[in-house]
Order: sequence, then structure tokens, then C-alpha cells
Amino acid sequence: MFEPPYPPYDPKDKSGYETVVKRWPVILTGIIDTIYRIDHHLGVSLETSDATSEDVTKGQEKIAEGKGIIEKIGKLKYEMARDRPLEPIPDDGEAFIDVYNAELKRLEQDKNHTWFTAPWLFAECYLYRLLRSYFCQTTHWCTFDPFSFQKEETFRSSGKAIYQLAKMMHELQVDKQELIGDSEKLGVLFKEMIQMCLWGNATDLSLLTHLSHDDIAHLQTVGKEAQQARKEFILKDDQDNVWSHLTSLQDNDVTVDFVLDNAGFELFTDFVFADFLVTYTPHVSRVVFHPKLIPWFVSDVTPADFSSTIPNLLSDTFFPPPKPVGGTETPGVDEVKALPPSRPEEHEYLRNMVTRWQSYIDSGVFSLSVPLDTPLGAPNSKADFWTSSRPYWDLKEKAPLVFNGLSKSGLVIFKGDLNYRKLTGDIKWPVSTPFETAIGPLAGSFPILSLRTNKADVVVGISQEIADKLDVAGEKWRVNGKYALVSFVPRT
Repeated sequence: MFEPPYPPYDPKDKSGYETVVKRWPVILTGIIDTIYRIDHHLGVSLETSDATSEDVTKGQEKIAEGKGIIEKIGKLKYEMARDRPLEPIPDDGEAFIDVYNAELKRLEQDKNHTWFTAPWLFAECYLYRLLRSYFCQTTHWCTFDPFSFQKEETFRSSGKAIYQLAKMMHELQVDKQELIGDSEKLGVLFKEMIQMCLWGNATDLSLLTHLSHDDIAHLQTVGKEAQQARKEFILKDDQDNVWSHLTSLQDNDVTVDFVLDNAGFELFTDFVFADFLVTYTPHVSRVVFHPKLIPWFVSDVTPADFSSTIPNLLSDTFFPPPKPVGGTETPGVDEVKALPPSRPEEHEYLRNMVTRWQSYIDSGVFSLSVPLDTPLGAPNSKADFWTSSRPYWDLKEKAPLVFNGLSKSGLVIFKGDLNYRKLTGDIKWPVSTPFETAIGPLAGSFPILSLRTNKADVVVGISQEIADKLDVAGEKWRVNGKYALVSFVPRT
């Protein structure tokens, strides 16, 4: 097993401490509120409907189970705030109980097993696995994703950026034949796609707990001017190296893998990027998407999120219509707040693009690494590893089936902050540490592209001079999502 030469980040570091005392309690409170609202609505409906006695019994059982989950989460909040020890995960029949509990015992021996002392990455993964155990031990809440409402609501607020990207892809379709034969133009577009995909994870619900829909829409701007302005914030930029790698592939049957991050708008940008690779370049034949099998870090993609994305995009009612500013109900009287465009041609652009994606899923050009109808918590050796607490340098030893599959890939794209933390072990590497050193024995196993906006302390692959300059300026550049890293390591 690879042993890094530096310790991991923990809540003694400022960002980790703020996560434990501020961000996690907000997330837990949101789950409590969600369950309470469902229980309340169910209780009212049982009193006012013509429900059968069987329906009433099941409804009452679900309400009671919901109250039990609320009680457990309330107790968890109390213990977290008081730096109590992390409790063992009960034997709930799902993955990695033994792994988490063995690590808890090891941390207890080192006196690092409380909420303020445990390694930050382990504690965060443990938190979501523990939450899953609260739900999967019930009858009526076992397949419930407590974050699904948040994910869908945020996706609904992304209409403006989604229509903008649909229009862009339509314009590419018009020039498709010219583009396919022009590697230089494709290279320019490839970089735009990377930046779109990079900044798409600005909508990370586990971090941006206080942003309004307007704030999120601002973060999702995807026009060329916005991308050009953001380029100076990419502290490590391997975009040219990635394009050179793709164009050098001689195989006519190349697969690209996406290890997914967030559902909603970010997943939409992943689809757009994948569409560009297989539709407009001659270098990629198919794309495989890798989801999480339990609700994970609030907004991560589950099979259900993946499966609902295309039907939602094809729905005529999913995105809310434009609303007048000032409370007037008649459009044109007051200024209309621009949400998704209402022009018929832009709806048609989106429909045409998404219909193509559905055809790719039907034909296997796009696929999920597990069956599309995989229920929450169902064990699957092709995806379980992604919700363990292990760093990705353990992939070959602990998830050989996944490792062997990725070893055949032309490019593996790891999306987002959490995947970056797991690639590097969330270790206190010096910032000048090469990315290939920080990912340990995984380096060279297959071509790796990490697209990450900085939302946690660990950063590698940049000069100490740049880091010092940002520190002197008072920038929270490691955690505020304003800066990003595009890191690439080829296969050796």
C-alpha cells in the first residue's frame, strides 16, 4: 500500500473546521426539513383522502420511520458539535461497513476518531455513508434520496445556460463536416469544452449552501467572454497536452470514461462534452459514465439522476417559464426576468441535441457503468469503490474490476473537487509537488484528466511563487471555487 510522506488535512486546518461546525450542520438540517415536510404532507393526506386501511397503515409506518430518521440525524448534529467520537456504522447490508469501521478503530488507537480530529476526507465520506445507513435500515425510506429535491430544483434554475449551450451545439452541427477535417479548429473547441466542463461544477450543492438561484446562474455563465476571463484563474493548465494525447490515439475504437461529480447542470455539461467528443471529433467512439450508488456529498450523480436527466430536458414543462419582475402577471407590462429563452428555435435546438443523446444511450455510444435502473444502495463491483473512503491510488488493489476497465480507456476524466481530493489522498502535499507524484501508483496506469475548481485545501502542480502571491493577496484561493486546475497525466 502506498504511504504518502505527509499527513492528511483535518479539521485543525481552518477549512476543515468550518466544514464541520458550519457546512455539515446546514446539510443535516436540510435533510431533517425535507423528511418533516414529507411526513407532514403524508399525514394530512391520510386524514383527508379516501385511503384504504392498508394505505393508512403503510402511511403511518412511513411517518414513524421518518420521525426515527429525524431523531438519529438530530443526535448526530448534537454529537458533531461537541466533538464526540464517530460511531461505528451498523451492519445494514450495504457496501464498505467493514472498511469504515476498521478505519475508525485505527483512528481510535491514534486518538483521532472524533469529529474535530479525524482526517477531513475520511470523516466526510463516513458522514454520507452513515446517513445512508439511517435510510437503508427502514422499509419505506430505503430508496429515498434526501437530496433529490435540491438537485432537481437547482437543475430547473439552469435553463438559461442550458439553452445557451444547446444553441452553441446547434451551430457546431451546421459546420460539422468542415470541423471534422480541421484539427486546429477542433483543438480550439476542445479547450472551450474543457472550460465549460470545468466551471460546470460551480453548482456543488454540498459547498454552496447559501447561494440563491441568481447566484448559481451567474456561476454558470458559459459564453466565450466569460471563459476567456476565467482562463487566468486556471492555475495549472494541461489543456494542450490533453488534446495532443487525444489526437495521437491510433485506435479506431477509443473509449473515454467520465468519473462523474454533480447531477443537474454539471452532468448536462458532461453530456455536452461527451457529445462533442463522439459527434464532432474522429478520436472517440464511445463514452462511459461512472455514478455513485448512494446519495453522496449532496449533489453527486446517482443512476436515478442520470436516468432522469434526458426525460427532464425533453419535457415541455421542466424549466419554468419567464416571470415578470415586480409581481405583474402579464408579460410585457413589467420587465421580464430572463430564465430559459422562450424562442421556439432554441427549444428545438435543445430537443434535437438531447434526442441525439438518447439515441447514443440506446445504441451504447453513451453508457452508464452500471444498469440504468440500479436502485440506491444496490451493490455493484463496477461502482462501489467510488463511495468508499479510500484514495484512488488503492484502486488497483481494492477495486480490480474498475481498474481493469479504466486501464483500457483512451482517457479517464475525473470531475470535480472530491475526485481531486481522492486522487491526491487529501494530503498536505507542498503545492509544487507534481500531480503525477501526488496520485501515487495510479500515475501512468491510464491517461488521467482531472477537472477541478478549488474548494478544498489540497493543491499540487503549481509553483510556490504563485501560491505565495495569492496568499499575500488574501485570496482564499484554495477553497473559494474561483480558481481551478486542469491536470493531465498520460499512460506510461
